[in-house]
Amino acid sequence: MALEIFSNIFSFRLLEQSSVSTESSPHTAIRSSTSRVVHAGALFRFSGDCPDGEKTWPKKYPFCGGVFQSPIDFHNDILQYDTTLLPLELVGYNVSSTDHFMLTNNGHSVRMSLFPTMHIRNLPFQYTATQLHLHWGNRNKPEGSEHTVSGRHFAAELHIVHYNSDKYPDVTAAIDKSDGLAVLAILIEIGPFNPSYEKIFSHFQNVKYKDQVALVPGFDIQELLPDQLDEYYRYEGSLTTPPCYPSVLWTVFRHPVKVSQEQLLALETALYCTQPNDPTPLEMVNNFRHIQEFDERLVSVSFHQVICTKPLESWHIQSIASADGSKSNTKHLQTDCRNLKQSSQRVSL
Repeated sequence: MALEIFSNIFSFRLLEQSSVSTESSPHTAIRSSTSRVVHAGALFRFSGDCPDGEKTWPKKYPFCGGVFQSPIDFHNDILQYDTTLLPLELVGYNVSSTDHFMLTNNGHSVRMSLFPTMHIRNLPFQYTATQLHLHWGNRNKPEGSEHTVSGRHFAAELHIVHYNSDKYPDVTAAIDKSDGLAVLAILIEIGPFNPSYEKIFSHFQNVKYKDQVALVPGFDIQELLPDQLDEYYRYEGSLTTPPCYPSVLWTVFRHPVKVSQEQLLALETALYCTQPNDPTPLEMVNNFRHIQEFDERLVSVSFHQVICTKPLESWHIQSIASADGSKSNTKHLQTDCRNLKQSSQRVSL
């Protein structure tokens, strides 16, 4: 993921409050193995070349060098079709424009607080929303998604973070539990202008520097998700930022959403990791963790997929196996595969 939960979680309702109030920060309570409180922007960076970059994380945060780490690459060898996976039910995602989200530059990403009236259902537990944030690359290499598909990076990735509210009182209590968190991940690629994402992106100039905040009028957060909520990858993984707790049930949607080239450029160039008075401003770019070892896990998928390839002159059909080992619904695709003009094309069942 990269769970940018490393700052205070804010809620703000103009009709209910005359001043901004903050909820407790997850990391005012979560301590590392050396008993140091984890503060936003204080202890790590993403770049592997930095003294405190990704390669050094396991020295301070042992979980970062452990098992069940995220992100991962989704490739056919690890995918298994699961008939029990249901379309997610999103409750309370449509927030009135009279209420306001708080957008914050926390030094690692741009993060928007969400309301506790927002929930996910059709998971093992009910999960309550806490925040969303983004990951991206840079203007010269717009390949900033954390998860990849068959080795392919997407331009950016959005994470919507939830905690298990059936078992835990808040995200602080849930963050280091094996069933504590659920994250929805949305892959982003270049396409037409996206008015829904612009409801966030248009405020970037107001959160240009670390610790700056802005108010975003409420809107339907579901607009940020792809239309097909029933097609996704599901696996158990970790936070993608220190302390890298293996506490996340990941749902990565199969279909990406699109934003325009101009919108992506705004994301890649508008923000800084540093504060306004810092003598050496540092652009906020490449804030994604690299792909992790998969440790012989399987990824469940909610969709059938057949890959038609044409090595040399003969067609080869490969399908994702169901949990019982069967490869259903491939036979009738033989003719379709032979008629495909492209050498490699995916056919959804």
